[in-house]
Amino acid sequence: MSRPIGSDRRRARAGVPLALVPPAAIGAAFLLLPTVALLIRMPWTGLRALYNDSDVSSALSLSLQTATAATILSLLFGVPLAWMLARLRFRGLGLIRAAVTMPLVLPPVVGGVALFLALGRFGVVGQYLDRWFGFTLPFTKYGVVVAEAFVAMPFLVITAEGAFRAADRRLEEAAATLGASRLTVFWRVTLPGIGPSLVAGTVLCWARALGEFGATITFNGSLPGKTEVMPTKISLALETNPEQAEALSLILIVIALVILAALREQWLRPAVSS
Repeated sequence: MSRPIGSDRRRARAGVPLALVPPAAIGAAFLLLPTVALLIRMPWTGLRALYNDSDVSSALSLSLQTATAATILSLLFGVPLAWMLARLRFRGLGLIRAAVTMPLVLPPVVGGVALFLALGRFGVVGQYLDRWFGFTLPFTKYGVVVAEAFVAMPFLVITAEGAFRAADRRLEEAAATLGASRLTVFWRVTLPGIGPSLVAGTVLCWARALGEFGATITFNGSLPGKTEVMPTKISLALETNPEQAEALSLILIVIALVILAALREQWLRPAVSS
């Protein structure tokens, strides 16, 4: 027989130390205040005119394209990497895991410098791309995709790795016993089994790629119609046209709210203790 919901709530309130309430309220207000201030100062009456700017449409279109391409790139390489980190054991695994999580703690500008030294025209790898194929990544749309994938892929890898670790391997063993190949087991059993976590990681990866600024502007600059994405457009508009910066920020806020709504089952629903 289940307990009444009201009694659970009363028990929860009774167990909260009152001394924690003020700092918790201050913390919530601190995190909420900037968004509220932006909405209060938003030039609502002039939004249409601000959005009609062709540079705004170009930046938004490029942001959506590159974030999606970076996410696809992260899926192609990040999911196998997550599986390897979760299932294999070999010397150097800890080093690989540290390298994978490095972009999470690395200042984005430093990440952009590192990308430049690795993939720039005179970089460790980039010099050969230029010499053999006449192809350079910096200051191109492809460079934007690479920079966004660099900072966003770890979110997908970490989420997928945790799901691979928690997956019920008995189902995989049963499929293998019935004659399925390893690749078939991976595609037909393992991946569907981590579906919700994989979707959540993919959405987080896309959102992080969409909002990337530091590595992108360092590696690619901000060339209108070529490498200028929404975050760089907002940063530059803040100096010359603050109202446009506010209007562009609203777009990213709306996208963030949509993402939070889509992921409410994974992170926004309060856990119910037994």
